[in-house]
Amino acid sequence: MNLASIKIKVFTIVAVVSSSIAIVSAQSTSKTATLESQSAKIVPTNLNWSERMLLSEMHRFPEAWMLDFSKSPKWTYPSAIVLDGAEKIYEKTGKKEYYDYISGFGEKLINQDGTIQTYELEKYNIDMLNSGNVLLYLYEKEKKEKYLKALQTLRSQIDGQPRTKEGSFWHKKIYPYQVWLDGLYMGMPFYTHYTKDFNKGKDAEKAYDDIVFQFDSVQKNLLDKKTGLLYHAWDESKKEAWADKETGLSPNFWGRAMGWYGMAMVDVLDYLPENHPGRARIISYIKSFSDAVIKVQDKKSGLWYQVLDKPLENGNYEEASASAMFVYTIIKSVNKGYLPQSYKAAAKKGYEGIIKNLITVDENGVLNLNKCCAVAGLGGKPYRDGSYEYYINEKIRSNDGKGTGPFILASLEFEKKL
Repeated sequence: MNLASIKIKVFTIVAVVSSSIAIVSAQSTSKTATLESQSAKIVPTNLNWSERMLLSEMHRFPEAWMLDFSKSPKWTYPSAIVLDGAEKIYEKTGKKEYYDYISGFGEKLINQDGTIQTYELEKYNIDMLNSGNVLLYLYEKEKKEKYLKALQTLRSQIDGQPRTKEGSFWHKKIYPYQVWLDGLYMGMPFYTHYTKDFNKGKDAEKAYDDIVFQFDSVQKNLLDKKTGLLYHAWDESKKEAWADKETGLSPNFWGRAMGWYGMAMVDVLDYLPENHPGRARIISYIKSFSDAVIKVQDKKSGLWYQVLDKPLENGNYEEASASAMFVYTIIKSVNKGYLPQSYKAAAKKGYEGIIKNLITVDENGVLNLNKCCAVAGLGGKPYRDGSYEYYINEKIRSNDGKGTGPFILASLEFEKKL
């Protein structure tokens, strides 16, 4: 080989090596820039949707008692829904900041003697049982006596909770003879989980039978056989202005009320014994519920409306919390085998619809869930009459815990490697 050929060969090798170094360097620079851009964000965009929403909530509400815009520490239910997701994300990632966030809720709300801040047993408000789920988790982890005492107090509420003549829990003492769909979610997962952890033998059997009965009673008294949807509430006495004088039913199908009911069923099954005869009935209710819900799902967006069966009426809107709750109920039911795989398509369409239409991302990576109904109920002062106009005119806001919590839970179900 002559000298000229050697020079050409060496030059070619050097050029190739230089080019490779340049490519590696560019890739490295690009990777570093990406890492730097992620670390500059409060919520990195390369995480799963579940964790991104939890971090966004923690950024908005640095202490868990602040969730859902609480101005001072108050024993109420929305925090527990977000913290349910936080528990599952902690178990999955082991990141201590998530556990600390959950633990901080218990530390703040439960006094050293086991009394619960702002809680009044004598009000017999079933909403107040839901945050007991957080204490069940913390007691299992930390075995603190104060959590056990608080749990026993909440369990005693169930024993004294007023009931209809056939045995359904009143929603609150101030709402006599009224059964609301919301109440099934507020009370039954806690009741079932507590029973599993603390009761044995005949006491446990009696409790499980009572829990299943609550769902049987709702199916009997609140179901619209024509559509398969369930009304928001039923007044056994038929005295309320919102109640139909013949049936006692409220006049509309409110999205989130149905959402609460769906979540109640799938969450109760986590703790109801496999051999309990009521399991099969609840699973059949989930099937009928899902069929009805899918029929009123918007074909284009995949979302659900504030008033479920009136999508075209003036003022109705695609509502975030109900949409997230339905997605969670259906996808969890598919994952658990309560529903066939074919139902996954509706859940996926709904989930993608939420991400596309209802979620916005700030420059710092923080997620916002928009178009959440802030609150809706019946009766009270000023009087809520359950009319279509009432539901569509309640306040709409972003980042309501009653929407972000179910979105985290739904995301976790989609992120599972089954």
